[in-house]
Amino acid sequence: MDKPMSIFDITGRAMSAQLVRLNATASNMANAGNVTATEGEAYRAIRPVFRSVTEKPGVSTVKVENIVTTDAQPIKRHDPGHPLADKDGFVWESAVDSSTELVDMIETARQYQNNVQVLETSKKLLLETVRMGK
Repeated sequence: MDKPMSIFDITGRAMSAQLVRLNATASNMANAGNVTATEGEAYRAIRPVFRSVTEKPGVSTVKVENIVTTDAQPIKRHDPGHPLADKDGFVWESAVDSSTELVDMIETARQYQNNVQVLETSKKLLLETVRMGK
C-alpha cells in the first residue's frame, strides 16, 4: 500500500509546477523583442499546461502535462537598416507581449510564495504538536 501524501508532498508538487511556469515566463521575457529574417524563425511565447491529478479521494495535486507554443503571431516590422531585413526592408519580431509576461511572472511568484507560507505554517504546527506531546 502506498503511503499517503503529506502536505509537504502536495506543496512540493505545487511549487515545482510554479517553477516550470516561472521558467517559461523567463524564457519568453528573454526572447521579447528579438527579430528574425522570416516569420517562421520568429520566437513564439510558450506556456505550460497543467493537469489536476487526484492521487487518493480528497487529495489532488498538479502535474505539468505539456509545454505548448502560443498561437500569437510575430509582428512584421519595417526596419530597412536592420541587417536581417528582407529585400523590402522587413523583419519579424517575436510574438511575446512583455506586459502579459510581467503579470504572469508576478502571479507565479505570489503563488510560489503562498506555497512557501503553507510549508512554514505546516512546519510550525507540526513542531507545536510535538512540543505538546512532551
